[in-house]
Amino acid sequence: MLQQSKAFGSFSTNDLAKAKQFYSEILGLEVKDNPMGILELITSGNNHIMIYPKPDHQPATFTVLNFPVADIDDAVDALIAKGLVFEQYDSEYLKTDGKGISRGNGHGPNIAWFKDPAGNILSVLEDKD
Repeated sequence: MLQQSKAFGSFSTNDLAKAKQFYSEILGLEVKDNPMGILELITSGNNHIMIYPKPDHQPATFTVLNFPVADIDDAVDALIAKGLVFEQYDSEYLKTDGKGISRGNGHGPNIAWFKDPAGNILSVLEDKD
């Protein structure tokens, strides 16, 4: 029944103006205002992601949006140059290098996590396909 549906994701923010600036100016995404008081992020392939205001917003403790990239080092370097700070992890199951990249080493993709102004966790992950 839903196989033909154009599903989309959404998550909340506590400040639409800051979100609009971050997603358009830092991440370089096309951002549209929606008459319902939400932002629409538009990515390649015409994928839409909705960001809606929520006064009591609490960021999720998991990744809400992933951006596949061809070369993670290039993507991370470009985002660091724009002032982005990547998360650092050093646990038994998850370690990142000085840039904030977890190198999959055959056990998953190379991935780096960062947060938007509302504290939502996003990632860039290397997709060689």
